[in-house]
Amino acid sequence: MSPESPLDVGIAPFVKALAEDGIETFESCQGGDGHAAPEPVIRFHGDRAEGFHALAIAQRRDLPVAALRRAWPVQDGEPTGPWWELTFSRTAA
Repeated sequence: MSPESPLDVGIAPFVKALAEDGIETFESCQGGDGHAAPEPVIRFHGDRAEGFHALAIAQRRDLPVAALRRAWPVQDGEPTGPWWELTFSRTAA
């Protein structure tokens, strides 16, 4: 975690838990008013199995996962990605 881009307090424990088991994230947000996402979310790259690997890690650690998604955002009319997203039903305590 660098001073230029600190992790949101409400998502940091989830990001750290995934990182401890080798999941390299590139974006996260605790969600809510004033944040980039409506719900807590962690985004990461990986092949078609990586999302399921991250989900298994999160479930073993009893993280409150709400959804696992594979995303292809469209930017300037072109699909980009894909990347994986884990969303959570609540922030970290």
